[in-house]
Amino acid sequence: MDFDLSGPEGEDWRVPVSELTDRRRRVSDALAEAGYESVIVEDPVELYWLTGGRQSGILVIGASGSDVETTHLVKKSLPRAIWESGGSDSPDPVIQQHRSADLEKGLRSIGVTRTPAMLDSTLPYSRKRYLSKCLSGFEDSKEDASKILHRLRETKSSWEIDQIRKSGHVNHEMFLAVAERCGNGVTELDVASVAEEVSRKRGFGGRIRMRRWPMDCDRAVVAAGRSGGVPSFFDSAIGGSGANPMAPLGSGHRRIEEGVPVLVDIVHVHRGYISDCTRMFSSGSLPEIWNERLNDMVEIRDSIVNNLGSGGTCSEAWELGRDLAIEMGHAEHLMGMKPHQAKFLGHSVGLELDESPVLANGFDRSMHEGCTMAIEPKVVYDDGAVGTEDTWAAGKDGLECLTSGKSFPLHVEW
Repeated sequence: MDFDLSGPEGEDWRVPVSELTDRRRRVSDALAEAGYESVIVEDPVELYWLTGGRQSGILVIGASGSDVETTHLVKKSLPRAIWESGGSDSPDPVIQQHRSADLEKGLRSIGVTRTPAMLDSTLPYSRKRYLSKCLSGFEDSKEDASKILHRLRETKSSWEIDQIRKSGHVNHEMFLAVAERCGNGVTELDVASVAEEVSRKRGFGGRIRMRRWPMDCDRAVVAAGRSGGVPSFFDSAIGGSGANPMAPLGSGHRRIEEGVPVLVDIVHVHRGYISDCTRMFSSGSLPEIWNERLNDMVEIRDSIVNNLGSGGTCSEAWELGRDLAIEMGHAEHLMGMKPHQAKFLGHSVGLELDESPVLANGFDRSMHEGCTMAIEPKVVYDDGAVGTEDTWAAGKDGLECLTSGKSFPLHVEW
């Protein structure tokens, strides 16, 4: 079947088959190293990463050296799943998924001899219990492959980094539109809608994936003045007021007033890959205290980037940033106000907004080559918030900025 599915300029936006092949090989090798025979993948994000789509079904990956034939079992839609995984060039068989009653028999036919590992961190308990019942004839297993896949996805390929770089270009266009079309008197939601229009036209599909429950996130946090100090459920420095109590995150109805800080934190998703960036705006000039606070956050950011680019660990970079904030007098306001302070200064991004490693205590790992991270030092006060954020990729020669960086001002006056 021929599918007329493409990007906004007619580009083929399927994941290259070479990417899918390499990712499956890496999973197979990791399974063998862990002593697992196979894994069942159902999570939409992992399915996209490994199959190029997220059709309803399961992917069974056999460990290297096992007799398990990696196979994509599709419930709906099989023709689209075949096309999305490369058509006749698909790395492995793509076939119709068996009825639940025949699932165990189907898995045995591709070489499975014991219960496959599952992704417990994202698989609902009821679903795992149902699958275990369907596969009850196998030797019992409690193997969880979540950490294996999450660790593998920490290292992005050059193709993946290029997708985040392209996402960053769109993110930059969103800020340009905000700078040109917004200003005094407009609401936070007005600002968000201007950014949203640019993003949608460039291919944003409407979903931002998160790993952590409740997996709920707004793509544009616009906090004008006192909105920056409003606490929320979201584990971040700034949640914003949100549009209503059911949507208590992101942009709200507060209007921009002259001389108050307006923090704009926006995300774009390009072909599944996330870029995250924050810039400051104001109607007219800001009181000098806000400029000083922003300069402090820039100093903290530069110190963190230099540390990580020189091989420092994420926990070391967190301690460096925190200690600098304490010296500057921001201890009670770094990444929020007590008791709502977030305990990190950056988070890895990719297909999800909250990937690992995190720029926080306990992550005693460096930002290795291929790791992509949003670094976001911010301070929050009762009357507003200020900070900066860009998305970075670790390479052989340090960190590369994938978002606006120096090409867009840290603070724009309308």
